[in-house]
Amino acid sequence: MNGKALSWDLVAAFLAVIREGSLSGAARRLDAAQPTVRRQIEALEEAVGVALFTRGPSGLLPSATSLTLIPYAEEMEASAAAFARAASADPKSEEGTIRITCSEIYGVEILPPILAQLRRVYPRLSMEVTATDRTEDLLKREADIAVRIVRPVQGSLIARQVDAIPLGFFATADFLATRPRPSSYEDIVENFDFISSDRDQTLARGLEILGMAHPKRLVYRSDSVLVQLAAIRAGIGIGICNVNIGTASGLVRLLPELTTNLECWVVMHEDMKRIRRIKMVFDHLVAALTKARTQAREA
Repeated sequence: MNGKALSWDLVAAFLAVIREGSLSGAARRLDAAQPTVRRQIEALEEAVGVALFTRGPSGLLPSATSLTLIPYAEEMEASAAAFARAASADPKSEEGTIRITCSEIYGVEILPPILAQLRRVYPRLSMEVTATDRTEDLLKREADIAVRIVRPVQGSLIARQVDAIPLGFFATADFLATRPRPSSYEDIVENFDFISSDRDQTLARGLEILGMAHPKRLVYRSDSVLVQLAAIRAGIGIGICNVNIGTASGLVRLLPELTTNLECWVVMHEDMKRIRRIKMVFDHLVAALTKARTQAREA
């Protein structure tokens, strides 16, 4: 390394090539000219003193050094994005950009109406929502606010438990029309087509802890909760989903006595409470999700 500070543009080009596998793909991602990206990669290789890519049959392949640099580049990317969000408006303003991370199911089924209500009151707010089941790191500023289904354990975070997500068994009326409804969980295990996870063993471990067998007729598997929900709605089989979503979707709930709950938390870094728009969105999410929990209990 020649000791000079690296330009963020060089690191952005590096990440783009890593993700796209070619200079042309990276150029499209960055909305830049391909020769520009090539020069940036060459400048970065000169700065670090090693080759970062080799050409293979399918495109540019990262070297061993590149693989070790990726997490550091991603930290720089998150910091640059956080810098841009922080600079988008005055800290005391009710406008600007806020990045929220949540699970897929929250990003598609739960948060949109809550955030739409907020923007009707504060139309100059801009939202960036990352719907992923990967836990993004608030300490590294990958997001400003997180909605999580696990209790955060990191220090320096403000967390509010807002929801106990009830889960139950659901199927469509059409699926049940051609057969008797299951009379017990053992009946589901032995006799019904079931929708479940694929490689993710969370459900299997949970059933094992509860002393419950895993259904034998697994006809549709996906680790995406959204894909599982779509399969239930399509009438492929019985599956587990959020009780509120299942009921709102017109699905038939089975064995209502069998219910389990997942925790839900709204989380932000303690430094964010000094930024008005972030604290405002945090408080709105806490209030709205708490209200939804209360309404569900009263229903």
